[in-house]
Amino acid sequence: MKLKSKIIIFLILCYVWGFSQNAPKYSNEFLSIGVGGRAFAMGNSVIASAKDISGVYWNPALLTGLDKQMEIGGMHAEYFAGIAKYDFLGASYRLDDKSVAGFSMIRFGVDDIPNTLDLIDSDGNIRYDRISSFSVADYAFLFSYSRLMPIDGLSIGGNAKVIRRIVGNFADAWGFGIDAAASYKMKNLYLGINLRDAFGTFNAWSFNREMFEDVFIATGNEIPENGLEITLPRMLIGAGYKVSLDKNFAIYPEIGMVVTSDGKRNTLLKSNLFSGDPSFGIEFSYNDMIFVRGGVNNFQKIPELNNTLSFNWQPNIGLGIKLYGFNLDYAYTDIGNKSIALYSHIFSLSYRFDTKNFFKQSESLN
Repeated sequence: MKLKSKIIIFLILCYVWGFSQNAPKYSNEFLSIGVGGRAFAMGNSVIASAKDISGVYWNPALLTGLDKQMEIGGMHAEYFAGIAKYDFLGASYRLDDKSVAGFSMIRFGVDDIPNTLDLIDSDGNIRYDRISSFSVADYAFLFSYSRLMPIDGLSIGGNAKVIRRIVGNFADAWGFGIDAAASYKMKNLYLGINLRDAFGTFNAWSFNREMFEDVFIATGNEIPENGLEITLPRMLIGAGYKVSLDKNFAIYPEIGMVVTSDGKRNTLLKSNLFSGDPSFGIEFSYNDMIFVRGGVNNFQKIPELNNTLSFNWQPNIGLGIKLYGFNLDYAYTDIGNKSIALYSHIFSLSYRFDTKNFFKQSESLN
């Protein structure tokens, strides 16, 4: 290895190690949940093959797989018995025969939280009419771009993302980050990589201390200060191989790995600096129209009450239908409550179309 390459690698490791000493773990963790029914069904093993609108999240370099002029899509999911709601909405547009642009929004929020700070009035009376409500919500706005390269099968892409986090009227934050991605296809082999938060994502927090300072002092709680929260880089890697059984049936298995750099996590592979979370998914397809999927992920060692460790993992299954430009995907996660994560039903829907034909059809209907 050349000296210059060694110096670059050394500087990157120093950068990651330096920030990891002070950066909070699990920063912007709502961006780790995932997008798309296909991805959830395959245990998030789609880094090399997410060619639909969910590619803006998993690997923006895959947006060049758009075979129409435009695609729109969305997903809705609920967690903790409907208390938390998770939504995705995105669109991609082909600029020319080599490049595609996209825009998407992700929201994870809990609404209608009771605010009881003014429950007791100045005379010591309990006043239920003084209870108000607020929302805690995290937003991410992704501006994506993907382009085919002169090397056959290679495409690159990236995201510029704006983060908005709101805790009622108590606190809020603005953030900005960059993702860099690449995809390569050689015959039936698919490879993908996405360096998320490539240079760190920085959230600037501001707190409205006037609303809670007196209560925090009276209850002995630490009063938060305005500050900067750093999300360290993580790398998403995927590799898959498509096997055609005959002219109608095909099998596509893919393995994936998420490598985080914010210290030791409860994952299958871990060290003091990096942690690796592997996954595996498989997809059976008929005529590229009907899909049956399965996957496993979230491998963890869970401490039990008798001071022993049990090995847990999360199984998932799902179905997909692609017809007349529509793509409907469904996933049932954590089959049989195998892991500590609760099961969820995930639906996502997207539609691909050529804008000229679409508007012509709309005019003819009118």
